[in-house]
Amino acid sequence: MRVVRRVAIVSPLLALLALAGCSRSEGPPHGGPQAAPVGVVAAVKRPVREIEEFTGRLEPVESVEIRPRVGGTIEKLSFREGSYVKAGDPLFTLDAKPYAAEVARAEAQVASALAQGEYAKTELARAQKLLDAKAVSRQEFDQLTSGERTTDASLKAARAALQTAQLNLGYTRVLAPISGRVSRAFVTVGNLVDDKTVLTTIVRTDRVFAYFDASERTYLSRRNATADKGALKVRMGLANEAGHPHEGTIDFVDNRLNASSGTIRTRAVFDNSKGQFTPGLFARVLVTGGEPVDAVLVPDRAIGTDQTKRFVFVVGADNVPQFRPVQLGALQDGMRVIDSGLKAGEMVVVEGLQRVRPGMPITPEKLAVDPRGMPLPPQAAPPAAPASKAG
Repeated sequence: MRVVRRVAIVSPLLALLALAGCSRSEGPPHGGPQAAPVGVVAAVKRPVREIEEFTGRLEPVESVEIRPRVGGTIEKLSFREGSYVKAGDPLFTLDAKPYAAEVARAEAQVASALAQGEYAKTELARAQKLLDAKAVSRQEFDQLTSGERTTDASLKAARAALQTAQLNLGYTRVLAPISGRVSRAFVTVGNLVDDKTVLTTIVRTDRVFAYFDASERTYLSRRNATADKGALKVRMGLANEAGHPHEGTIDFVDNRLNASSGTIRTRAVFDNSKGQFTPGLFARVLVTGGEPVDAVLVPDRAIGTDQTKRFVFVVGADNVPQFRPVQLGALQDGMRVIDSGLKAGEMVVVEGLQRVRPGMPITPEKLAVDPRGMPLPPQAAPPAAPASKAG
């Protein structure tokens, strides 16, 4: 019984040792790390126009807050909220009865001043005859002359008061000062308003402005081009649009640069006759400059970030990647302009960037590219042949 027990204990130990030996024999041979496979492309050189994209907001060319010129109670709204109105269209009507009464009172004052003026002229003409006959003193004649002038001035004041009353009566009808899209009515019928109350707003919609902050570099490079060729063309895209399908022109550049941000306020104008732009929308503005210049480009996904630095991995003849800091330019159709740090023809890593370690060899695979220099997508695998059925 003792012998059997010893065999039963030793046999599992031998089995474990044998399995460990098998597992060690199946592992990879001792040696250095294997080279990581990566995809590479060559940096290309071609003429490009300098392009920069900025973000901004759309704003109306004209925007008006509608306020009444006189106070009163709102009696009528004459527009549909959110609709398009033309200049001169009625918007609000105020209670006109107090202003009509003021017009009637001013008319009566004008009539009274007319009557007094006619009487004063008659008296002055009679005094002139008496003065010629020396039947009235010079002092009395001068008094009558002064009275005639006073009544004439009173008539002018009465007529001015009548004109003011008529204007105030007309102001009880609030008209649209410009053509555009009207907002909602901020004040409804029955409310008492004065000349400080905002009733609604109107924005002009046939054109829109896109305000953005251009860089100092853009301002300096485009300034001469604008002076030589007139208005600078720009393109713009909305948040839900691919690319920049809308064309406009820069019509305003501010008179000073913001020293804290290194930018200058710039404005572009775009046609909005179709009503596709709404003030307040986010916009991407693309500014293209001057004549084409030769530039080195690589796919944008080849660019790595190390804190504040931008870099690429350049593959040498020994298949050892080199860390290369670069200065970036504009992004054009997925290709990034390299201002400095890279030469045309050098091979850069675009796929498997996370597997690259400086100084450790890699296995580069040159990828097929399109005419721009962008890597082509891998070809789809052909469909598998249908399995034959057993007879």
